[in-house]
Amino acid sequence: MEVWMESRLLTRASLLAAFMAGPAMAAPLAAQTTLDVAIIGEADTFDPMMSTKDVVSIVTQHFVETLYTFDSGWNVAPLLATEMPQISDDGLTYTIGIREGVTFHDGSSMDAKDVVASLERWLEVASRGKLVADKVASIEATGDYEVTITLTEAYSPLLSLLAFSNSAAAIYPEETIAETIDPVIGTGPYKIAEHVPDQYLQLVRYDDYSSRSEEPDGAAGARNQIVDEIRFVPVPDPNTRVEGLLSGQFDFADGLPAESYDRLDSSDVADPMLLQPFGWPVFAINHKEGLLTDKTTRQALQAALPMDDMLFAAFGDDKFFLTDGPLYPEGWAWRNDAGAELFNQNDQARAAELLQEAGYDGTPLRILTSRQYEFHFKMAEVARMALEAAGFTVQMDVVDWATLGERRNDPALWDIYISHSPFLPEPSLTDMYSKTSRLGWSNPEKDEILAEFTSETDPEKRKELYAQLQGQVFEDVGFIKIGAFNALSGMAEGLTGVTETPWPFFWNAESAE
Repeated sequence: MEVWMESRLLTRASLLAAFMAGPAMAAPLAAQTTLDVAIIGEADTFDPMMSTKDVVSIVTQHFVETLYTFDSGWNVAPLLATEMPQISDDGLTYTIGIREGVTFHDGSSMDAKDVVASLERWLEVASRGKLVADKVASIEATGDYEVTITLTEAYSPLLSLLAFSNSAAAIYPEETIAETIDPVIGTGPYKIAEHVPDQYLQLVRYDDYSSRSEEPDGAAGARNQIVDEIRFVPVPDPNTRVEGLLSGQFDFADGLPAESYDRLDSSDVADPMLLQPFGWPVFAINHKEGLLTDKTTRQALQAALPMDDMLFAAFGDDKFFLTDGPLYPEGWAWRNDAGAELFNQNDQARAAELLQEAGYDGTPLRILTSRQYEFHFKMAEVARMALEAAGFTVQMDVVDWATLGERRNDPALWDIYISHSPFLPEPSLTDMYSKTSRLGWSNPEKDEILAEFTSETDPEKRKELYAQLQGQVFEDVGFIKIGAFNALSGMAEGLTGVTETPWPFFWNAESAE
């Protein structure tokens, strides 16, 4: 066994060395079918463990995979795992079978040791891995193709966390596991061929990809490599993305402004893709340092914001937004009204009273935002006027999206950053609830409710606990939901097989041309 293991490691080390030495990429096919996809900016990492940015998820899911994924109904489904895990009656032990015959892009075979090393790193470095890290007693290879996760207490969102492509529990070759992984080597249907920063990321078909055999269903099932090449092009200006789509330069464009809908709808070159309901814009609040560590000041902020005006400025037409306070939309199991009476107060006079009560001294409220998502900036501008009317001094820090991603990790640099999230099937996937997130939101009552919520397995009891958690969001002003919105993307006429999802993917996609 020791000789076999030594041989295996030498073989895999040789394969990795060859991969890193490049150019070991397959030569382009003679008649390439290429999809050009305009995204909102550069993915600042190809290691999805290290980022919660949607643009990172969109790109990396094509070449890095997880044990599980989501089907079209947002149910967890196996991907690199053979099937759903065996879970002990007490909810503490998850036994996961690993698919045989899966290879990484360096040619080496995936087995349980790769999964163990990857998950251990995920618990240490990924924001969503950290949510469960203190509840994991061990991760062990209990067979060549079997992994057992043992918990210290039941944690109901575990499978959803393992399935999410955002801050993902990605599986890498054991030999590449390090604080920084470069190059990123995955098992996905496409692999990285060339990356020119701020110009394009070229992915090409991985010829030895081992697809699942089930019918495609959301991100689950077969991942067919119909196109030969996918080229992701960072285009920070939203109007340039629109024009590029309408001119035929791009086959797909993400994150388009609402006002471009009619042009796309009437075009014979491109079609709009409207996701409704998509998600919610959020003012993320710094609870670690600065002005908003004071609860009364946070309450003044919440009282002053005019949600209707902010949403109208951002989207221009109410077919693209809904002024809605509860954290989940109608029809979702998590929908409740707890605390929602504090939503959309639009009461600058009350906010002024709260600022006086807080002893506010004119310290600037620093709002960190970007114009790459133009609706973020428009909401911030309307918010600034209302906050200044209430007595706040407001400092607008407008940066590119990559810089915002860096700055929000330093609590000394901001009081609010503006982001958005799709509605997620499991609330715990929103890491803003956790005291370990970059927001640092923590109080004893909220922390106790959250701990109960994530350890409870009964669906009805979880709904009751989530209502209490939502109440805490409004009462303690953990973060601020601005409303709900529909997201607009666009695709070339004749492009098929692109699933309507917040994180568009292009395996199974096919162009008519």
